[in-house]
Amino acid sequence: MGTGENASQRSVGYGDGVYKSLDGGRTWTNVGLQRSEHVGKILIDPRDSDVVYVAAQGPLWGPGGDRGLYKTTDGGATWRRVLQISENTGVTDIVFDPRDADVIYAASYQRRRHVGILVAGGPESAIYKTTDAGTTWRKLTLGLPTVDMGRIALAVSPQHPDVVYALIAAQGDESGFFRSADRGERWEKMSDYIVVDPQYYGEIYADPHKFDRVYAMDVMIHYSEDGGRTFQVLGSEFKHVDNHAFVFDPDDPEYLMVGSDGGIYESWDRGETWRFVANLPVTQFYRVGLDNDFPFYNLYGGTQDNSTLGGPSRTTTVHGIRNGDWFITLGGDGFQTRVDPENPDILYSQYQYAGLVRYDRRSGERIDIQPQPEPGEPALRWHWDSPLIISPHSGTRLYFAANRLFRSDDRGDTWVPVSRDLSRQLDRNRMEVMGTVWSVDAVWKNVFTSPFGTIVALDESPLEEGLIYVGTDDGLIQISEDGGATWRQIERFPGVPELTYVADVLASRHHANTVYAVFNNHKNGGDFTPYILKSTDRGRSWRSLTGNIPDRYIVWSIVEDHVNANLLFAGTEFGLFFTLDGGQHWIELTGEMPTIAIRDLEIQRRENDLVAASFGRGFFILDDYSPLRDIGVELLAQEAHLFPVKDAWMYIQAQPMGWRSKGVQGHALYTAPNPPFGAVFTYYLRDELQSRRERRQERERRLRGEGKPVYYPSWEELRAEDREDEPAIILTVTDEGGNVVRRITGPSRAGFHRVAWDLRYPALTPARLDGDRSGPMAVPGTYTVTLARLVDGVLTPMGEPQRFEAKPLGLATLAAADKEALLVFQQKAGRLQRAVLGANQVVRETAEQLEYIRRALMDAPAADPTLFQRIVELKGRLVQIQVQLIGDETVTGRQEYAPPSISDRVDRVVGGFWSSSAPTNTHRRSYEIAGRAFEEVLEALRVLVEVEMKELSGALETAGAPWTPGRGVPSWRFEPL
Repeated sequence: MGTGENASQRSVGYGDGVYKSLDGGRTWTNVGLQRSEHVGKILIDPRDSDVVYVAAQGPLWGPGGDRGLYKTTDGGATWRRVLQISENTGVTDIVFDPRDADVIYAASYQRRRHVGILVAGGPESAIYKTTDAGTTWRKLTLGLPTVDMGRIALAVSPQHPDVVYALIAAQGDESGFFRSADRGERWEKMSDYIVVDPQYYGEIYADPHKFDRVYAMDVMIHYSEDGGRTFQVLGSEFKHVDNHAFVFDPDDPEYLMVGSDGGIYESWDRGETWRFVANLPVTQFYRVGLDNDFPFYNLYGGTQDNSTLGGPSRTTTVHGIRNGDWFITLGGDGFQTRVDPENPDILYSQYQYAGLVRYDRRSGERIDIQPQPEPGEPALRWHWDSPLIISPHSGTRLYFAANRLFRSDDRGDTWVPVSRDLSRQLDRNRMEVMGTVWSVDAVWKNVFTSPFGTIVALDESPLEEGLIYVGTDDGLIQISEDGGATWRQIERFPGVPELTYVADVLASRHHANTVYAVFNNHKNGGDFTPYILKSTDRGRSWRSLTGNIPDRYIVWSIVEDHVNANLLFAGTEFGLFFTLDGGQHWIELTGEMPTIAIRDLEIQRRENDLVAASFGRGFFILDDYSPLRDIGVELLAQEAHLFPVKDAWMYIQAQPMGWRSKGVQGHALYTAPNPPFGAVFTYYLRDELQSRRERRQERERRLRGEGKPVYYPSWEELRAEDREDEPAIILTVTDEGGNVVRRITGPSRAGFHRVAWDLRYPALTPARLDGDRSGPMAVPGTYTVTLARLVDGVLTPMGEPQRFEAKPLGLATLAAADKEALLVFQQKAGRLQRAVLGANQVVRETAEQLEYIRRALMDAPAADPTLFQRIVELKGRLVQIQVQLIGDETVTGRQEYAPPSISDRVDRVVGGFWSSSAPTNTHRRSYEIAGRAFEEVLEALRVLVEVEMKELSGALETAGAPWTPGRGVPSWRFEPL
């Protein structure tokens, strides 16, 4: 697997070489070419899997690196560059001749991108051929463009391998589709067809089922039936555009699989109809915006070519968050969305190059509100990802930035510029690229590239109105302290190269003079150094906060906790970090966070949630990160610590799909998990709770490491090990009266843990060893949770108790008005259920005992034969009790209806535990009927089991019958010899 995208787009990701897996992708090992950054393609020799060719495009933003065509003959242990062009030109595509893997065609590719600049071709782009497995190469030229070329896509006909295809981007009108019928010796230009953006769409595929049918990846998939002479658009109804990858089924000529900006699609009729694979969480989010909707806030994200989306942070269902819970606010490439802090139905969304709309979530209506220049003013330069904020001092005030900053005080109806051009106003077309200044006719010069000299970062101090910070793509931070009337320019920053892109600016939530800035210089020569700076005097001086963030982890975004000024979070190209000491030391947040670019961060202050927009794996939420505020040396030295508990919402989780999780929709249904339901307890353990055996084994490992003898434990010590219950962590919830409501076990390993209480009492069903079960819901009110360790039966408190509130969400239309009365009824019903289920178990166990007794009587010659009749009598009475408890199986076993049993009635009553409504009169009547009937049954069962079965067991013991289950301790006295 080659890392680093093979495109040259604005937002392309870079890698660290080639990885190899020997277990089907479960684990991976880097096998070299770490400086290739962008791998175009990999070919494995079909004759020997240790022979591998890697087309390395090489660094996009600078020269050198591992660039060219590389070959290994030992499975990646060593590499040799078999085709080298120059420090600026790598290899983008390679194809085998299917008859002879020693014959290879390779396309070289000269290109370079910087901030706002693209040169997508040059004189060194070409097609090469080898016939000796890469030992020697020959450039193919006859019939190919003689002007500078850009990206070249290659394919060989599977039916007639002498035929080779090439899709070539070139200067002027020389681009087109080329075909060779003699193994690349001579080429014919078949048509002028070229993809919309060759540096983004650079793949062609020859159909294995039909000669001269070729597919080209493009905004819309194009295909030719005549070797490229004419092209048609493949059917794409209800399918996303922007296609990049193609897979054929060797046994089905109608099957196609396509990878596009929208995900993966399958067709079984060559594009007439498509199936979308909807369970892949691979969305690329540029930005994230949050609202204050109640009770659960919403997330809004701008995506790479998948619109701007909105969706809930959690739902009230057991299924979690489904794709259907999300909605589109605006099409195109999505970027920053901001939401009215007071009215979550009013939000502002963007598509590329500052296409700004005000969106009414209630009606779904949109209105364009992009600022426009006045007559005679120069055109505005809008960045691909233009910064937008709502002023923290007025919910109707917007700031929106091109190369100038605009302000609106009426939700975008009217705009006023509040700055001049805040960029350096440099001419990008006079800047050197690859050592020269390129002509306007250079291949795909600056196509699909943001203009240069734009504002890309923006914030206003929440502590001082009118204190505004602006960052530009050409390395400036501009500061206004009077709402934009005047500006102060900062152009040099300690340790940061000049002209470095300002990825983020953040005005402190705690100190009016403090501002943070993130710089990202990777597009200027491939500088992957992370840069985070802080100023405490409004930009007049700066110091680095980069600390120990690893090299190559370029930084995209920073946020500051609104309670603890020293708690910061930073999103980087390869993950998420936080610091507890204001940036001196950073810690990576791992857990279930993949290695992925985190482009944007926001904090939902009401919930203390950190929301991260990843570029490739969707959104991530760190729920209630508030415990991080308290972490320090003193806390970590404590034996244990129980953190404050967030108030919990009480409601009944809905099941709109009829079942839990994905219902019966299959694995293809995508669901994101909700946060744990109920009250969530966070605690820290300095040391793991260890059993006697674990402590001994750890001690013995230490002795062995020291070279000391390890002696056998005493038998007393080993007996104590064998008889010990595992130590456990117990969280105990009590109500306002100090009554225990629930005990919950938690992990006992060292470190931080979270455990949720589902706001219910324990179930009163018979005890089981396979997990916890829940009973009726507790009432709203104040509760306390304590942390303790259970060792050798002794419960020892740890940490300080924490109080929290359980609050009704109020979703039910007919909720019980008197929650206390509801709980009282449910507890009464629960006690009845406990007894009924226990009685049912006693009946089953007694029936089994009678079977054992009958068999034991056969082996007891001294027993009274009338005991057989006694067994028959007891079994008959036991069956009658069983009929009353669980129903007449003689009738129901023959698919006929029988009157409801005691258990039937109780089960229906207990089913009401999963509703917040008051018990129905039917439930109350069922409780009365079942309870009165059970009184009589219980007494009859007690006499049978505790009196008559005891007498029967005594008779068997007297007769010397073999022991039977339930008979108690056998009678025996030593008989001297």
